[in-house]
Amino acid sequence: MALTIETESRIYRSLRAVSGITAHLVSLGFTIFVAILARPGSSLFSWHPFLMSLAFSFLMTEALLVFSPESSLLRSFSRKAKVRFHWALQLLALLCALLGLAIISYNKYLNSKAHFVTWHGLTGLLTVLYASMQCVGGVALLYPKLMKNWTLAKLKVYHATSGLVGYLLGCASLMLAMCSLWFTTTVTGLSWYLSVLCPILTSLVIMNQVSNAYLYRKRIQP
Repeated sequence: MALTIETESRIYRSLRAVSGITAHLVSLGFTIFVAILARPGSSLFSWHPFLMSLAFSFLMTEALLVFSPESSLLRSFSRKAKVRFHWALQLLALLCALLGLAIISYNKYLNSKAHFVTWHGLTGLLTVLYASMQCVGGVALLYPKLMKNWTLAKLKVYHATSGLVGYLLGCASLMLAMCSLWFTTTVTGLSWYLSVLCPILTSLVIMNQVSNAYLYRKRIQP
């Protein structure tokens, strides 16, 4: 029985490792795909899809996977190094998102178009605001003494949970972007369905990896 349980555990860990590797490749591949479509620099608007996909598809996915016991690219690094790397990637993601939001707002202003009137626009705005608050909340983990009435364990749980919500908001915004006129006129047929599948796949992997990373951390802590 012990051998069976150990074998099942190895299979489960292997599946999580494969799913994590898939998430790495899909997040990078989707961002490259959007960059090819948008051709950043060809117009002011072209920077918006590129920066947003870079922020919410690639950088944020990597920032969350860094804590995965099976698929982190920094498995051999210390916990402190992983936290710093996570913080740096999240900050880069936020900067890209803020710049992407500013660009699309200015582009709409130049073309006399209404702001935040679609589900994509509203979800995108909410996601950027949420990501900003999440980064501010992350400061509490870097400097837990600022939150005297909260234990570090609780702060970690709340930050991980709210971070997952923010990531899912980002994926939802990306999916809604793929329903926009710009994307649907460029990408059609099977390519469109495969594109939509990308944020769905990474969100499922991240949900599993985040929960397992948290359980793993609880198990190894004394």
